[in-house]
Amino acid sequence: MKVLLTGAGGQLGQALRGSVPAGVTLIATSRSGGQGLLPLDLADATACRTAVLQHQPDWVINAGAFTAVDLAESEPDLAHAVNAGAPRAFAEALLQHGGRLLQLSTDFVFNGRQGHPYRPDQPRDPLGVYGASKAAGEAALDELLLPSRQGIVLRTSWVMGPVGRNFALTMLWLHRERHAAGTPLAVVEDQVGCPTCTHTLAAACWRTIACNGGGAPVLHWSDAGAASWYDVALAVGELGVELGLLPGAAAVMPITTADYPTPAQRPSFSRLDCSQTRQLLDLPPTPWRLALRQLLLASSTG
Repeated sequence: MKVLLTGAGGQLGQALRGSVPAGVTLIATSRSGGQGLLPLDLADATACRTAVLQHQPDWVINAGAFTAVDLAESEPDLAHAVNAGAPRAFAEALLQHGGRLLQLSTDFVFNGRQGHPYRPDQPRDPLGVYGASKAAGEAALDELLLPSRQGIVLRTSWVMGPVGRNFALTMLWLHRERHAAGTPLAVVEDQVGCPTCTHTLAAACWRTIACNGGGAPVLHWSDAGAASWYDVALAVGELGVELGLLPGAAAVMPITTADYPTPAQRPSFSRLDCSQTRQLLDLPPTPWRLALRQLLLASSTG
């Protein structure tokens, strides 16, 4: 089986490259290429179509994205080109070639106002440009690939890995810095979701391909449980000390979203209901704190 992977240099892309199943030939791409990666600019729809027609993959895993949520507010055209234009271009080419598309998406396609976890079949209602661009990418699959069952959307949330730039590694660095200085961290406590570590997400991606998503067009995957950003920041400090990665943890002070204004509005409660996905993929849940511990261990040995 041949798989074309986008965003191969990113944190999820690296986890996918490190866990390729036997029998899979991986064609790994990133925007700049290099280090065994082929260049592929997701903002270039023609290049996306050409990549599919040239390599003729059985699957495309579109793990690349414009993920800078706040920057998307000032660069909406680029966000839509990458997050909506690329999946549409892949879908158009796959209709000719006959392969399938696994489109990674986000909890930000929901507004976060319902107060309980979102099911895969609930309607999209994004708050900002980033969420709207990812929702448009999903809509392209609905329109082009859903009738022939050639596309699957896999939504996830709060992705963190042992490499790259993400909340967990930023908090680890800030705990070390603030503990040394004797100053506290201030972290938002009124946005609730669930972290997803890249090693569990990569496993879900490969299992989705192996079983064609169990026949479902939309899947949800996160680690198990619920947390605020404040909860995750506390856990990083506690686990960092436990694992010997930190000499001590900084104090963490809870603040509200209003105390930390950002250009983009974020959903206040964006937990995903993953129960159906876990059953379809036959993958057990990993509690988010355990997955975070594994992430921090991997960051110290990578």
